[in-house]
Amino acid sequence: MTDAPAMDFGERPDTLEAIGVAIQACRRCPIGDLENRAVMGEGPRDAPLMIVGEQPGDQEDVQGRPFVGPAGQVLDAHLRAAGIERSDAYLTNAVKHFKFVRRGKRRLHQTPTAREIDICRWWIEGERAIVRPRLVLALGASAARGLLGRTVGIAKARGTPHALEDGSELWVTAHPSYLLRLDGADRAEQEGLFAADLSAVAARLAELVA
Repeated sequence: MTDAPAMDFGERPDTLEAIGVAIQACRRCPIGDLENRAVMGEGPRDAPLMIVGEQPGDQEDVQGRPFVGPAGQVLDAHLRAAGIERSDAYLTNAVKHFKFVRRGKRRLHQTPTAREIDICRWWIEGERAIVRPRLVLALGASAARGLLGRTVGIAKARGTPHALEDGSELWVTAHPSYLLRLDGADRAEQEGLFAADLSAVAARLAELVA
């Protein structure tokens, strides 16, 4: 499978602040037309680690910050266990708006399509060009596609580095929301794999910034 071509929307904003303003007005895919708001990444401008999720969830949309809902709490716990300070990382999403379908008063998550992810690569590439992380951690298949331009299987891609065109390393693991959908032995197994992935990322990051 060939990589999806990068979209060219002209001159990209050259500061994180400008990207944050621009994504609020982005209507290049249907997700931006829903009742939501774009959620910008947050973290140090020169963070050596960038963590990329799929898209904002309901709580992220409400609060305007990435990874503040239940999946974010799972991520925070595993980051602490791996010795990674969340405040030292730049956290963002491959898709900037929350895609959902209404069920009464609830807004239920919908997975973005490949084309929607590919369109939004414009913004994640802009963030990467400014932050210039040494290592990028993709949480889930949608995030991995947003960085690689192609779909990969988590089981096959996790555990090893993937070279990105700017010289940084991409590591792939499951999205923490996946863990929340499991229970019993299945959850224990997947949490073990997730913890191992984050420990490997922490060790590699220490090597890269030494």
